[in-house]
Amino acid sequence: MRPVVTLELLATPAEVSRVRRALGPLGIDVQLCASELVTNVIRHVGEGVPVTVRVWEEEGGRVRVGVTDPDPRALPVLVAAAGAEAESGRGLALLDALALRWGVEQEAGRKTVWCELLTDAETIAGIPDTPERPGRREASAGALGQASARS
Repeated sequence: MRPVVTLELLATPAEVSRVRRALGPLGIDVQLCASELVTNVIRHVGEGVPVTVRVWEEEGGRVRVGVTDPDPRALPVLVAAAGAEAESGRGLALLDALALRWGVEQEAGRKTVWCELLTDAETIAGIPDTPERPGRREASAGALGQASARS
């Protein structure tokens, strides 16, 4: 499927705001997940690196958000919850809570961190929970895209 939105940018704090504005019509969850993924690039890969943000409409009322950066080695890791005093460390946990599943696709010279979300039109009540994660509609993909009880 072709992306419905593609944004080419440099990973800077100002561009995080641009991503949120550009994705506004797609809903707050899409905005939040995309901006968190771009912020993770800034923090863990470096400010000013080229990034591509893509959003696709998937079957079944799903939206897939992908953020591609040029460092295939800097992989996201879901860590224990940040303490109340911590100034950062909640972004990936937030993405994990919002997304149906998420993961990483590695290629030569780049990686794409992605997540899938339900659109506002989808009724969550009709989708069964999974045994691995009560309240989760599907098993999440782990850091390398493998199904996992903890993403």
